[in-house]
Amino acid sequence: MKTVSAAPNIAIRHCTTVAEFDECVRVEHATWGKEISVPNGMFIVAHHTGGQVFAAYDGPKMIGFTLAVMGVRKFSPSAEAAASGPYTPFLHSHMTAVLDEYRNYGIGRRLKLFQRQDALNRSIPLVEWTFDPLEVKNAYFNIARLGVVVRRYIPNCYGITESPLHSGIPTDRFVPEWWLDSERVRCIVEGKPLPTGVVAERISLPREIAAIRANDPDAAIQIQSDLRSQCERAFSHDLVITGIELRDSKIDYLLQRVDAIPGLSLPRLIGSHE
Repeated sequence: MKTVSAAPNIAIRHCTTVAEFDECVRVEHATWGKEISVPNGMFIVAHHTGGQVFAAYDGPKMIGFTLAVMGVRKFSPSAEAAASGPYTPFLHSHMTAVLDEYRNYGIGRRLKLFQRQDALNRSIPLVEWTFDPLEVKNAYFNIARLGVVVRRYIPNCYGITESPLHSGIPTDRFVPEWWLDSERVRCIVEGKPLPTGVVAERISLPREIAAIRANDPDAAIQIQSDLRSQCERAFSHDLVITGIELRDSKIDYLLQRVDAIPGLSLPRLIGSHE
């Protein structure tokens, strides 16, 4: 793997041509391999149906991208879900990739902030995606650095795959909600203070979960199963993950009451197809 000798000068722009979508697929393959990739047709469909396809470039070289598709959800009324008619438009962000040699330059965050601004420009209040509850670095980025909240858990979302990225265990996933123009998100992405509120419950993982997952899949599956049960119970009692904390040998997901999240009036989800 090549390394980047200096901080790259990155530009982010929308992709609109088949050649650009083909390049997204090449970045996708370089990032995750071909086992869990999607074809260029998915990028084309997203582009033509109100989704998002945009990429990060180091000069002429594409080094990362984001792919999102449009959807609608039905929520109870709230400031964040103020949309005409009974449904709220949202974007489901299916993929954000950055080439390995360009990691740790903040490019993933820049792609997400570009996504946020593009959605706000189109009066879209919400972006969702999925992430693995056992991938703690990604969880921290999503919760602490972007300001998402989590109240949905999908067991074995994508099935058990042959991808080495999934370690042969069920692909359980959180569904984060990124309420783009909420006070919570504005404060977090702008680095402004936000009241922490009351932590109602903690759900813990071993801090060495990555090593357990790599070396003892059976133990990882048991940890995953315990986490699934705790999250499903908590979510059914109107608790929402709003924070993540590292302490000693544990990693804690922090949960708050749905009606007591500082900076966010979280609407109640009415029905779901998950």
